[in-house]
Amino acid sequence: MNAATTTEILRYSAFTTDPAGGNPAGVILDAAQLTGDQMLAIAAEADYSESAFITAADPSRRRFRLRYFSPLAEVAFCGHATIATAVALAERYGVGELAFDTAAGEIRVATAAVDGAGAVRATLTSPPTHSRPAEGVEVDAALDALHWQRADLDPALPPHVAFGGNHHLVLAAVSRARLADLAYDFEALGGVMRAHDWTTVQLVWQESETDFHVRAPFPPGGVVEDPATGAAAAAFGGYLRTIGRVRSATTLTLSQGADMGRPSTLTVNVDPTDPRVRVAGHAVPIVP
Repeated sequence: MNAATTTEILRYSAFTTDPAGGNPAGVILDAAQLTGDQMLAIAAEADYSESAFITAADPSRRRFRLRYFSPLAEVAFCGHATIATAVALAERYGVGELAFDTAAGEIRVATAAVDGAGAVRATLTSPPTHSRPAEGVEVDAALDALHWQRADLDPALPPHVAFGGNHHLVLAAVSRARLADLAYDFEALGGVMRAHDWTTVQLVWQESETDFHVRAPFPPGGVVEDPATGAAAAAFGGYLRTIGRVRSATTLTLSQGADMGRPSTLTVNVDPTDPRVRVAGHAVPIVP
């Protein structure tokens, strides 16, 4: 028997209170003896956009080492799998502060019970975020693969490459209808993203000053679209700070996944004096 058939995979959906919504993640609590190849095989078996593996644990200090795998590759950081793991650990060890050591650095996560039913909400603090204007050739290559035109972009939110643990290309759609109509060239966009080391393309439409609708193609991970992307949400918060759209402590609401039938809600807290961004949401077990 191989590791993929003997290792327990816990299944949670993050950034939702409904198992039919949000972004599913695999959570493996004891991966200390697994190799990278075995973890990749387990992530492929779970068949979610990412799974999180605890490779070292110190419950008395509430400190854990995490690795993240998509079905195709290891990634440095994954927000929704971090939220899922934090909720799984809070259910076992109680709510409170957790520290995760990841390839992107230390990630702190606060967990708290939010209602009488025992639901747990987790808030991760991202690595320091930063953002730069996307180069014309980068934007053109992405637009070609998306089958978008320059006229489809909102000039109020310029294209950037934003970082919140991973790099993400941020493109703002001029309308909700443009965002909803997503039929891109999977292989072409995946090639562009791999060439530039982008984990997702963060497609957004601004509904109000603090409310955004989001879609996130993820072909480098073998996934057409992510229904909730915590790392990209953190990067997007940093992007808004960089371009001067956040001038005081602000709470943003990102709605993601509705166009693919898995609605998700990500709460993003941005402080213009702090490069780290806080991303919050629930996670719930997926019952077979």
